[in-house]
Amino acid sequence: MSSKNKVIKGEKAAKTPAGQSKTGALQSQTNERHKHGGIAILALLILLIATFIFSLCLGRYQFSPSDIIQVLWGTLTQSNVDPMASNIVFSVRMPRILMGILVGAALAEAGATYQAVFGNPLVSSDILGVSSGASFGATLGILLSVGTIGIQAWSLAFGLIALVIVIFLGRVQKKTQLYMLVLAGVIVSSLFSALVSLLEYVADPYDQLPAIVTWLMGSLTSSSYGDVVTSAIIILPCCILLWLLRWKLNLLSLDEEEAASLGIDVSKMRILVLVIATLMTAVTVSLCGVIGWIGLVIPHMCRMIVGNDHRVLIPSSMLMGGAYLLLIDDIARCATGTEIPLSILTAIIGAPVFMSLLQKTGGSAK
Repeated sequence: MSSKNKVIKGEKAAKTPAGQSKTGALQSQTNERHKHGGIAILALLILLIATFIFSLCLGRYQFSPSDIIQVLWGTLTQSNVDPMASNIVFSVRMPRILMGILVGAALAEAGATYQAVFGNPLVSSDILGVSSGASFGATLGILLSVGTIGIQAWSLAFGLIALVIVIFLGRVQKKTQLYMLVLAGVIVSSLFSALVSLLEYVADPYDQLPAIVTWLMGSLTSSSYGDVVTSAIIILPCCILLWLLRWKLNLLSLDEEEAASLGIDVSKMRILVLVIATLMTAVTVSLCGVIGWIGLVIPHMCRMIVGNDHRVLIPSSMLMGGAYLLLIDDIARCATGTEIPLSILTAIIGAPVFMSLLQKTGGSAK
């Protein structure tokens, strides 16, 4: 064997372990991220369960966690349960808490989806005017005295109408441009906000106006099992769809040409996920009023924990969003003798937290 061949073989032998070690390092890093994401999701699930039990304990009649577990287990096994405790847990607190979990999870997941579509961790579902449109629909329903179901239907309808208008205005040369969507969202939001103010101005100040103001500030007070079922019918399928599209949400952060080379129609995908996220937002607004900041703060916090991979970020946002809104609602109904509107607390708590996150991350959320 010539000395040249020996040198070539020696170089191959030297390169192979290095290449293998580099590939192994990347694989190890990927496995480590998946492991970290799985641990984070498990921890958030435990947090949600603990918050669920804690919320059942709080109220005018307080129970210990062991009492709650005994009531839940006794009902499940059809054992003897204190009738009063069972009535308080299942008739008064359970529907409200289940609604809080659904609404918090929906708003957080919708916020994470909007941030993926716009490639910016500092946006939320309010950017397209959906909440303003749904607020106008509910305000109009209250003004016309169409009843609870009618108010919810009008709110949902106008929330979707707001999205249709934004998408129509955002189309440029048969393509949906992000900057046009943002500008259209600002226009639609301002328009519906002005219409809400107009309806408040003409509303009866002794009957309709207080109802409108209370509804616009958000509350879970009137939640019933019927509302839970209605919201679950829409929210759960939307959550599942977004989870199935989680890897495509990762591709939306790429340039359109890069995403197209991977077989993704960016324009259609944006419209699809925006419609799903908007439907979730409109349902929550129609049932509970406007509850802000959750769709902005929670995905940002989850991104600091699990990173930007939507395969982990989507379920993490859902779990943290549900637990967060439960804690906010606990404060709302227990801090004072009268219930505090949720939007006030989410703003008071969310704004300082978000300011702190911005100072630490500079808005990168990495």
